[in-house]
Amino acid sequence: QLQLVESGGGLVQPGGSLRLSCAASGFSLDYSTIAWFRQAPGKEREGVSCIGANKDTFIYLADSVKGRFTLSRDNAENTVYLQMDSLKLEDTAVYYCAANRRSGDECDDDVRAYDYWGQGTQVTVSS
Repeated sequence: QLQLVESGGGLVQPGGSLRLSCAASGFSLDYSTIAWFRQAPGKEREGVSCIGANKDTFIYLADSVKGRFTLSRDNAENTVYLQMDSLKLEDTAVYYCAANRRSGDECDDDVRAYDYWGQGTQVTVSS
């Protein structure tokens, strides 16, 4: 069974940090394009960051997180991480990881490009 499971969300004060994890089972993340998305109440799901299949560097899908969020991939653990620093109130959302297993596809901020999704993890930034 192909599955993505996110963890690491929680409540944090502005300026704080969290690290989200996205663990895959049933397929290798190394050969997939993996993205983090988020969805705040009443808003559309937006792309946050992405790493292409067999790539070592990630890209930002949202300008608002540049320099504060870092995506990394641990192939041995078959897990992708999202390190979130200097968190702001507006970062509050449910965060999802998503995988595109089609060979040759690049990072995309369109949700329709991804065929596997995790269940999401809540991140709340509040004082």
